[in-house]
Amino acid sequence: MTTTVAAAEHRHARAVVELAGVTKEYPGGVKALRGVDLTVLNGELLAIVGPSGSGKSTLLHIVGTLDRPSAGAVAIAGHDIATLSDRALSALRSRHVGFVFQSFHLVPGISAQANVAEGLLYSGLSRAERGRRAARALERVGLGDRMEHRPHELSGGQKQRVAIARAVAGEPDLLLADEPTGALDSASGQSVMELLHELNADGATIAVITHDQEIAASLPRQVRIRDGEIVADLWNTARAEAGAR
Repeated sequence: MTTTVAAAEHRHARAVVELAGVTKEYPGGVKALRGVDLTVLNGELLAIVGPSGSGKSTLLHIVGTLDRPSAGAVAIAGHDIATLSDRALSALRSRHVGFVFQSFHLVPGISAQANVAEGLLYSGLSRAERGRRAARALERVGLGDRMEHRPHELSGGQKQRVAIARAVAGEPDLLLADEPTGALDSASGQSVMELLHELNADGATIAVITHDQEIAASLPRQVRIRDGEIVADLWNTARAEAGAR
């Protein structure tokens, strides 16, 4: 699955995520991450896969700048987060990272377009421009005909597409999808994964955090985590080459 060719190519592209020796320790001496090294390059589509309690959620929080490490270095889109204040870190997150969660996190009672525009609230864009970008993002995920629908009028798969549109509307450097199919039936889940592949083919850098080995195996790269450590980092050469075409 992994090849020296893939590894060589990996060394010569721009890094969106760089973790070096990252450890996260919580009160009581519980270490959720132990000396993690991870690089994610521009244009990658990968899975961070592991069982419950493996540390993948903590890794998501560190990569997404929702938390800081206890030790080690973290750089997101070339920015060393150790040098940033909490306010600057929040601005970095808003500009460079998009999130998709299992539970959608849509605002009830407002339209799909308004939900997507909410994700741009702190972008500095005018209200009209936020609306235009939200409309474009919904078109991009195949919901151009559902812009005025409210969450209760959408299926589970459509709600997740709205959540993905919200995450990509600001054109972040990195999209983090946390168990994006976990609340969906198999057909809707497959449709959402196909959409993530399409977004990646358009240039999006996407990390899918999952416990599902089948989903992980369908992606070009698998980073396997257990007990807070990366135990394998594998490239599926055929899928990586297909994604590059």
